[in-house]
Amino acid sequence: MNIKPENIFRSCLTGMLLIAAATAGAQQQVPQWERFEQTFNLHTDKNPFTDVDLRAVFIHEGTPDTIRVEGFYDGNDSFKIRFMPTKTGRWTYRTVSSEPEMNAREGALVCTQPLNGCRGMMKTGREQDFVYADGTAYYPVGTTSYAWIHADKARQEQTYEALEKSGFNKLRFCIFPNNSVRELPERYPFILRSTQKAADGQRTVYNWDFSRFDTDFFQHLEQCIDRLKALGIEADVILFTPYDEGLWGFDRMTMENNLRYLRYVVARLSAFSNVWWSMANEWDLCRAKTHDQWIEMSEYVHRLDPYHHLLSIHGGTAVYIDYNRPCFTHASIQDQGPLYNFEGAATVRNIIHKPVIFDEVCYEGDHEARWAQLSGQEMLQRMWTGLIGGTYVTHGECFCTGNDFYTGYAFLATGGPFRGTSPARIRFMRNILEALPKPLSLADQSWDPVTASGGPGTYLIYFGDQKPKSWAFTLPAKNSRWGRLAGGERFSVEVIDTWNMTVTPLKEVFEVKPAAAKRMTEKNGKHVKLPGKPYMMLRIRQL
Repeated sequence: MNIKPENIFRSCLTGMLLIAAATAGAQQQVPQWERFEQTFNLHTDKNPFTDVDLRAVFIHEGTPDTIRVEGFYDGNDSFKIRFMPTKTGRWTYRTVSSEPEMNAREGALVCTQPLNGCRGMMKTGREQDFVYADGTAYYPVGTTSYAWIHADKARQEQTYEALEKSGFNKLRFCIFPNNSVRELPERYPFILRSTQKAADGQRTVYNWDFSRFDTDFFQHLEQCIDRLKALGIEADVILFTPYDEGLWGFDRMTMENNLRYLRYVVARLSAFSNVWWSMANEWDLCRAKTHDQWIEMSEYVHRLDPYHHLLSIHGGTAVYIDYNRPCFTHASIQDQGPLYNFEGAATVRNIIHKPVIFDEVCYEGDHEARWAQLSGQEMLQRMWTGLIGGTYVTHGECFCTGNDFYTGYAFLATGGPFRGTSPARIRFMRNILEALPKPLSLADQSWDPVTASGGPGTYLIYFGDQKPKSWAFTLPAKNSRWGRLAGGERFSVEVIDTWNMTVTPLKEVFEVKPAAAKRMTEKNGKHVKLPGKPYMMLRIRQL
């Protein structure tokens, strides 16, 4: 039976909501990778965010697996612990709290098989790639919308619709608002004590209580993350940004406030299976924080998160950090330079011995700044170039239209509908990637900078903006880690138009013979006929 992906993930969401609504204290059945939630009602005159401690230890019966989670205050005299079972079977738990009413409370749950189609939390693979917990390969084909959760409800609904239609499977977005947005958010992460006018009579000065969080804001954030999960989208949550510039002061909090904020966010969100941590967007532009403080905060989140979700940090253009530190699971890079050819992306991959995502490579758009003037074709070409080189590339869009009631940043800042031409090609791109036996990497980087291996007997050759009318059939003898060709192997060829989204199988069969060191050619000198158009690709598979 064919089940649509959107229905699979809606099923996951429905199951999760039922779990949350289960009767407190009962031994619940919780599908693997969904959320168990236990609520404790307690009125206190203390600050419930800072002066009340609540934790729980979950122990898997029959194995040594033990998971410790932090509890949190969720408003209205409600304290919660959340737990994401990582293994099927019976789990017991016991709470530890500074308040007698919540201390030493015990319970149990039974973790059942995952809901149909739910693959679990994302992790990194052994070959610089990404896999779901069940071992299914994942190819991040994502986009960015910094402040979409702060937009009005109608615009948020447009964002969900645009994402579902296009087929993106990852979305980068910020918890904090963006000062480029004209309309102020309805809610903020912290409780606002008061506002006043600055001495110049123009600027508003915000007085926050950084020791108290707006629980309504975080409940909305969680709803957004669950809606993304229902669409099969990973939520790449950006924890800090420089896009405040003192307007609200979130970019220049003290380290004490930074760490308190991080602890609260991790306590609330770590039980969401589709969450990734992005410590910052353009960390080096956050002038109030040092390099060492970024490392300290990254390691802090890594220690706090009981599940060790994917974690990275994003710098300004060509600003790299030591991604080989244990706290970072992958590299999140802003740099279009390595994507002018396949070798550049592959070289970065070889230097950083972890999966690489170029999370900003300029944007499709019409902004006056040079970083948002790509055509849709150029945007898609950069994505394919990174993929062929064994890395991943995040899409971005920034069109400045008169009807956009934000300051010309369109989807990049506040979501809504896509206006560019590249998003329509994303689902087609994913279909090609997900049909591969294995994730892409150059077949023989040192001797062939254009042929990508997609696993045993599988190759992709992408011509980008070149317009060849013929291609002499030739392959490297080496196929990445999948062995070598000896001669006599027979292949089929499909001509793929990545822009017009067509796949044309060729009738001819191509057989190779050794030609020179490290090369194989077609034994009869056959060529592949091409249409002389840009953005063509060959998919070559051994028969």
